[in-house]
Amino acid sequence: MKLLRLTPENTKFPFMRFRRVSYPFSAFLSICSVLMFVFWGMNFGIDFAGGTLMELRAKSGNADIALLRNLAEHLGVGEVGVQSFGNSSDVTLRFGVQPGGDAAQAAAVEKVKTAVTDGYELRRVETVGPSVSAELVQSGTLGVVLSIFAVLSYLWFRFEWQFAISAVIATMHDLLLTVGFFSLTQLEFNTTSIAAILTIVGYSLNETVVVLDRIREMMRKYKRMPTDQLIDMSINAVLPRTLMTATTVLLALFALVTFGGQVIRSFSLAMTWGVCVAVYSSIFICSPMMIYLGLRTEGGARADAAAEKDGAAAAAAEAAR
Repeated sequence: MKLLRLTPENTKFPFMRFRRVSYPFSAFLSICSVLMFVFWGMNFGIDFAGGTLMELRAKSGNADIALLRNLAEHLGVGEVGVQSFGNSSDVTLRFGVQPGGDAAQAAAVEKVKTAVTDGYELRRVETVGPSVSAELVQSGTLGVVLSIFAVLSYLWFRFEWQFAISAVIATMHDLLLTVGFFSLTQLEFNTTSIAAILTIVGYSLNETVVVLDRIREMMRKYKRMPTDQLIDMSINAVLPRTLMTATTVLLALFALVTFGGQVIRSFSLAMTWGVCVAVYSSIFICSPMMIYLGLRTEGGARADAAAEKDGAAAAAAEAAR
């Protein structure tokens, strides 16, 4: 039985040649992500923004979103977001926290119920107050920061400092691009999105550690090989494993995107994006960074010394003229 192979055997692809392209490209994407987050913002769900979410289903035919929006404008509950999801008969209404506390929020919910009860079936109502949403923002942010700090602290003691800093930079790169993905697509950012970010961090670090472990192993075995060649050899050695793992995870995520429904849609789409970015960063961001941070094998050090010697000799010859 012939085994499935996503890459040819004994690949010798020169990944390090592309570091002068991958770094400007990633820097451009990272800057765009920050700008989109600052000026465009994110579509925070009621978990973080507070307010009420109502899920409706048309009793007959398709949901008339235009009619619902026109109706919501005259209810006096502030700006109401109307959005379709799932099949054509399902729709969600979302409005913010009402001034006047819980009583005012409950009155607004009843007002909307009365307005839409003739043509729509109310399937779900969720209300989150401002204090609860603020606590969720604080706890979610703290959880992400502490988990990243704990994992990166382990990497710092597990590997040499060049390896640890490269892993930190690659992880930050993946987080920035994930935030940019949420800003660009305007997917609802809720508590499942926090779970997606933490999972992306874990997957990214896993891919990074696999590559770093192989590089360190190759450094012990091939002490006189130039650094860029050694890193290329290490990446090519783990490439079949990396692509097979990513393909397996992506197949599961495609199933979640297709059949998982609207509730976990932001999670599954963010994870799909995150897996692709993690594979890219482990090869084109983390690995070349060690060259820029001064990681050298004996062969790489000799090559640098020879280059410096040749440069000094050329400068002396030029001065003698």
